[in-house]
Amino acid sequence: MKYGLSKKEKKIGLRILISLAAFIVVFTVDKCVGLAAAVGGKFGWLLPFFLYLAVYVAIGYDVLYRAARNIAHGQVFDENFLMCVATLGAFALAIFRGVTGQDTEGFDEACAVLLFYQVGEFFQRYATGKSRKSVSALMDIRPDVANVIRDGVVAEVAPEEVKIGEIIVVNPGEKVPLDGVVTEGSSSLDLKALTGESLPTSVREGDRIVSGSVNLDGKILVRVEKEFYDSTVSKILELVENAADKKSKAENFITKFARYYTPTVVACALLLAVIPGAVTGDWAGWIYRALSFLVVSCPCALVISIPLSFFAGIGAASRYGVLIKGSNYIEKFAKANIFVFDKTGTLTKGNFAVSDVSPADRREEILRLAAICEQGLSHPIATSILQRYKSEFGEDLPSDYSVKNEAGLGVIAARNDERLLCGNASLMRKYGVEFEECDDSGTVVYIAKDGELTGHILIEDELKEDSPALISALKAMGAKTVMLTGDNDAVASKVALKTGVGEYHASLLPADKVSKVEEILSSKGKNDSLCFVGDGINDAPVLMRSDIGIAMGGVGSDAAIEAADIVLMRDDLDGITLAKRIARRTMNIVTENIVFSLAVKVAILILSALGITNMWIAVFGDVGVAVLAILNAMRVGLKYKTDKK
Repeated sequence: MKYGLSKKEKKIGLRILISLAAFIVVFTVDKCVGLAAAVGGKFGWLLPFFLYLAVYVAIGYDVLYRAARNIAHGQVFDENFLMCVATLGAFALAIFRGVTGQDTEGFDEACAVLLFYQVGEFFQRYATGKSRKSVSALMDIRPDVANVIRDGVVAEVAPEEVKIGEIIVVNPGEKVPLDGVVTEGSSSLDLKALTGESLPTSVREGDRIVSGSVNLDGKILVRVEKEFYDSTVSKILELVENAADKKSKAENFITKFARYYTPTVVACALLLAVIPGAVTGDWAGWIYRALSFLVVSCPCALVISIPLSFFAGIGAASRYGVLIKGSNYIEKFAKANIFVFDKTGTLTKGNFAVSDVSPADRREEILRLAAICEQGLSHPIATSILQRYKSEFGEDLPSDYSVKNEAGLGVIAARNDERLLCGNASLMRKYGVEFEECDDSGTVVYIAKDGELTGHILIEDELKEDSPALISALKAMGAKTVMLTGDNDAVASKVALKTGVGEYHASLLPADKVSKVEEILSSKGKNDSLCFVGDGINDAPVLMRSDIGIAMGGVGSDAAIEAADIVLMRDDLDGITLAKRIARRTMNIVTENIVFSLAVKVAILILSALGITNMWIAVFGDVGVAVLAILNAMRVGLKYKTDKK
């Protein structure tokens, strides 16, 4: 996603370029010819004064204005104040030298300080705008209007005015304004802004759709199921808007640091000017050192680059359909080393599927007889059997069987003298069918015809294809993995074996999951961080109790958006390792910027106080370090390798 400069940024950039060109001309002539000497006499210093002053005002009038405004509002100690004191002090010192007949040094340095400060500010605006662009893409999902059918007429209204149960029309090219169910028509929806998924999703009558997606090619009618304030798009926008309010420890540290640091360095600069100046009598020399001290002491590099790094991390994650609710969660997730997973809907797909038919040489017959019994039923087991039969053989099934449901046992289908049994072991025993009980984990459905066993079907919750890769990647990062499930031990152990999960706990009720997470939390080390990954539907208590809660399949799930700290907007486990890489890179860059900025500033502060360096080096210590820190922070937003195309 490319970021173009705004009109305001272009105007600022043009002002910087013009001021820089003017400064170079004046500076070159002054150093080569000597502007004061060219005029000569007692007031020769006035020519360089007015020329440099013109450059100074052109480049720094807004800094002077902000400093005056902030002082009027009681906000004295900030970077604008430091820049004004340092540069106006340099001008005053140069004027003093000119009046007393000395060389007028200081005009050029004052202009250079403000000029390069503005360059640093420009870099900061560009970097912030580029990072904000990723998050802004999410803000574009907000729909402007909804076309609702009232009294047989399509009326254009605000989405907030549409009620549950009303029918809305979504034309090609329009954003879906509200969550609902398609009642008429078919189309393809672009979910890129919501999930990061590049391929369109086909929808037709009966399918649920979510607000914020874009209708690509077909007119559809949608029955509204949620009011706007409760819709997916509204909750996502609220999440993104509030993300900046949840600051990390590093950001809070920098905020407090700047609050005490700036007044401290101002006091130190004042003492540096007054005490040695009074002792030695060299007021001009020590005031110059103090001004250099003020320039380099500006905390811009830290105050700008640290929040920018976190913002860039949130923006980078959003491009891949991962919503992180605040920079504090990036900081915690970077340290997460205990991952606890819900099984159903997280490591598995949460839907039943036929995994085995035995004996294999009677596969078609077994599936056909089972499908005859199960046709017309809506139970997930019945659905999985019918889907498998139709996908493999696709033949029409006879409809002249009378079907009787045996509660808790299975189904009996009869036609003339033929009787089919389809159910569990208890059904077989009840009707005297001889069979050998299957001890495989999962749901076993036995099929018998006219009192004789035909075979059995094993039905299991399908494992997600990327589950083993995720567990393997987390283990490679040194993380502990745990699975919690309400299924029995046989099912849990099989899933644990297939995925590679290091530890599992089975037969847990929702309350038991909370207790188990509490137990793990109480036993973890001081520097450990526990991350729970669930589907966001019935795991809200555990998501909220863990250090970091990640909800899978966030689109359309209120519980996911409300309870989780990180929401994966598509049912994609790759998002977890991707978010982990983003969090780690963000925290590494934050650490680099803090260490680098403080180390350089402390070194130049000491050298400035000793008079070894001049204000030009101080400019690098402020603006140069800030620009380098900002450029480093922008690395957070670089592209990340992902398995998803």
